[in-house]
Amino acid sequence: MKKTITYSLYEWLATAFIMVLILSNIASVKMVAFGNIVFDAGTILFPLSYIIGDIITEVYGFRRMRGLLIKGVVMLLITSVTFWVVGLLPAAADWALQNSYDNILGVVWRIVMASIVAIFIGELMNSYVLAKLKIASKGKGLWRRIIGSSAVGNAFDTVIFSTIAFFGTMPFAALLQLIVSVYAIKMMVEIIISPLTLRVIAHIKKLEKTDSYEAPYLF
Repeated sequence: MKKTITYSLYEWLATAFIMVLILSNIASVKMVAFGNIVFDAGTILFPLSYIIGDIITEVYGFRRMRGLLIKGVVMLLITSVTFWVVGLLPAAADWALQNSYDNILGVVWRIVMASIVAIFIGELMNSYVLAKLKIASKGKGLWRRIIGSSAVGNAFDTVIFSTIAFFGTMPFAALLQLIVSVYAIKMMVEIIISPLTLRVIAHIKKLEKTDSYEAPYLF
């Protein structure tokens, strides 16, 4: 009989990953500005999904992360459909917040599709590159591997989302500036948090007594 291996922290990490996907998607409805730099508020939170993805890929392996990503994208789609259906329901006569609901939680399907496609491809590439680099480097240079994989994943995510969501709705120069700004913010957050990420990975490896070396396959 095959023994099932259980990990004490994986479920917490998986839950946090899906929570960050959903919350960052909701937070992205607010646009914030610091001087001439404009970006959606979800940009601040979203890098945490890459950090959690790095931890799961590094400790538990690419296949677990790929499976979790699929579940996360499904949950994100269910969240969007729920908001859309609730928005269509008739409002009570004494409830005067329908316009506010539509403005904040109302679903723009172009944005939803842009987000889902970008998240899936970006997170998948991040995990894939990290696992590939781990095999190639024989587990050495964790910081370089994390930042390198995040640079690739964030590039895919930012370009895909911005192109699908905003192409044709703004001048190309403004779109390019948005892509560059959002990408820079995502990478800056990951680099700043990276020392903590390394400590967390080391602690979890020690606690779970595992360190996956798994050759990744996209499908």
